[in-house]
Amino acid sequence: MANSCYVAGKNSRFKVQGAAPAGFWDGLWHGLIAVITFIVSLFNENVSVYETHNKGKLYEFGFLLGVGVFSAKVGSHIHLH
Repeated sequence: MANSCYVAGKNSRFKVQGAAPAGFWDGLWHGLIAVITFIVSLFNENVSVYETHNKGKLYEFGFLLGVGVFSAKVGSHIHLH
């Protein structure tokens, strides 16, 4: 059964027989939640940060864009003196 949180991993909806590979929007989502997903993956082997069944460059672009947006948002709240 595929997970309901739309995260990558052994039980992702992209691993279901006949499922389409993850695309740009899925990569963007996975990038946005990458830090949280990483922490969960330390305790749950069925969760991964990155979806291996993907459309290639399109997924990767979305993933990197998501990580970048998350990093920029968090980084804008950190003030170094």
